Amino acid sequence: IHLASSRSGSSVVALNCSTFSKEILESELFGHKQGAFTGAIKDQKGLIEEANGGTLFLDEIGEMPLELQAKLLRLLETSEYLKIGDTKPSKSNFRLIAATNRDLKTESEEQRFRSDLYFRLNVFQIELPALKNRVKDIKALTQYFVEQFSAKANRKTLNISDGFLEKLNTYSWPGNIRELKNIVERAVILADGDVLTIDVLPPEIQMVHEHKSSMSAFSMASVEKLHIQKVLNHTLGNKAEAARLLEIGIATLYRKIEEYKLG
Repeated sequence: IHLASSRSGSSVVALNCSTFSKEILESELFGHKQGAFTGAIKDQKGLIEEANGGTLFLDEIGEMPLELQAKLLRLLETSEYLKIGDTKPSKSNFRLIAATNRDLKTESEEQRFRSDLYFRLNVFQIELPALKNRVKDIKALTQYFVEQFSAKANRKTLNISDGFLEKLNTYSWPGNIRELKNIVERAVILADGDVLTIDVLPPEIQMVHEHKSSMSAFSMASVEKLHIQKVLNHTLGNKAEAARLLEIGIATLYRKIEEYKLG
């Protein structure tokens, strides 16, 4: 959003509202004057000032204390704010983007989030589905993170094996993209060669497909898959001979191999 806008030539700054205490969060956002509190040995710019002309991204805004919500609302309505320890208002012109995993409408109705700030923020809303509901995005996200962490580790961009990607696609991702990012970083660190394989994934992801398979071990499809695989092993991969032994057409065998993802 920032790079595609007329503000792209200015800064984009980000802050996670759940990371800091109220006092530190206020200082990080609004800045402070020298002597405003113990340890304030010099003037400090806040992210609101840093974002002037650009974009400020507040992650987990649902965690912001109510008192700071009031100050943020005033800033959004007037473009003015007070640094901690200052008496003269400062101005900042920025685009605000906020994110949360909470239902802010419900939070505001139950008075855990200021309703006036909620309506002020809710100009344009983008709902991001859980990662498990958009499996088609996993491949692209994984590739992006692999490139990122390969560069960070000063190594050539690693390749992704089909088995590695299949495990990612079948996992439920309770931690969404953050969890995927951490899993990929771990895999890049642990990888010995140039290819990411199943063995560098955490046990809970390695086992997910086996667990699902065991649940359907007695289904007709699982029995057919196992039988075809055994015949292919017996013929050392000779598909024409396997089709003859199975008493099916070669085209049918190829279709079954593709359907069951057999080697």
